[in-house]
Amino acid sequence: MMKRARTSPTHDKGSALLLVIWAIIMISAAMVAWISWAQTDLERAANANRDVEARAMAHSGIALGLHPLVSEKTPGLEESINGLMGFRVRLVGEGGRLNINWLVTEEQPQRLDLLKRWLELHGLTFEERETFVDCLLDYVDADNVKRLNGVEDEPGYVPANRPLQSLDEIEKVRNAGPLLRSPGWKEELTIYSSGPIDLTAADEAVLRLIPGLGEARIVRFLQLRRGRDQLDGTEDDMQFTKFQELGSYLGLSKTQLQELQRFTTIKDTTQRIISEGYSADVVRQIEVVAQKSGANPAIRYWKE
Repeated sequence: MMKRARTSPTHDKGSALLLVIWAIIMISAAMVAWISWAQTDLERAANANRDVEARAMAHSGIALGLHPLVSEKTPGLEESINGLMGFRVRLVGEGGRLNINWLVTEEQPQRLDLLKRWLELHGLTFEERETFVDCLLDYVDADNVKRLNGVEDEPGYVPANRPLQSLDEIEKVRNAGPLLRSPGWKEELTIYSSGPIDLTAADEAVLRLIPGLGEARIVRFLQLRRGRDQLDGTEDDMQFTKFQELGSYLGLSKTQLQELQRFTTIKDTTQRIISEGYSADVVRQIEVVAQKSGANPAIRYWKE
């Protein structure tokens, strides 16, 4: 009968030590994994909190911008809390953009010419301009009478037969492709202003589209509007209240001033408010267009 080999105490102790070391390694790995998960979870919670804080700051900026007495010159449009949270608000006159609905309403030749000059600046050829404008007129008018270069009801295409309800709707207008391929076109248009171009908000490119304003008068007008620092939206900007005083500054005759009034206005009450809220490195932006003509501003557009 064979005798069973006996293990030495030293061998038993070595095996037990290996088991202990292996257990410690496994426990350590589990602890590392748990700590990593906990840190990730904490980071998610912190990011979620910062997102909420940044949005709250952006909403605070919008609330400030909507106040009837607040303008682009109002102090305190940028606030910071301990350097960690805050908001930055910018107000821009919406009337400085071209109101596309106003340009095509009533089909006034002078307004349509202004629209075509703007399209030319965006690289559209004569044929492309004529075609797109006719298609746009067919899209917004109430009838189904096709213009020379326009398109009315046909398979797969039905014009809305009403004013545009958003700038995105231009993408649905037949033969809008050449305009859509031009960068920045949407930022130069609006459907929310009162209609005529606001002389106190329009930039040089828009001012050049207005009949009767030559280059010399535009330069003179911008110098007056911007004041000593030659910057728009600052405290030293000149305040125009009447067309008559503007006419005297620019040397316009009564007839020229009347012609200018057909296309322009002074101080459109519609404003675009851009509020940027932040918390640490998280930034959130809200953009609102509102008509601020009374105690309760009318919201026309809201985007977060």
